[in-house]
Amino acid sequence: MDIADLINQYGVPTVVAVGMGYFIFYIWKYVTQKILPTLSDAQGTLISLIDRVRMLDNDMIRLDQKINTILNMRESAEQKKGQQEQE
Repeated sequence: MDIADLINQYGVPTVVAVGMGYFIFYIWKYVTQKILPTLSDAQGTLISLIDRVRMLDNDMIRLDQKINTILNMRESAEQKKGQQEQE
């Protein structure tokens, strides 16, 4: 059967409704079979990257604290040395 024959037999609204139903089913099938698994994989990758960034941020904070501690210790040692030389 031709599309024109279907339109003559059932009418434009019915043929368009069936066509839209098939289109919606095709899009739904494509989304559930192709896009959702890819999004799931991407979400897992994103979560692991966020965890790595957090770990790096924590490492940066620890390193910054260590450097500040070393600088404070040097500064206090220099002050003590300066006080001892003045005495």
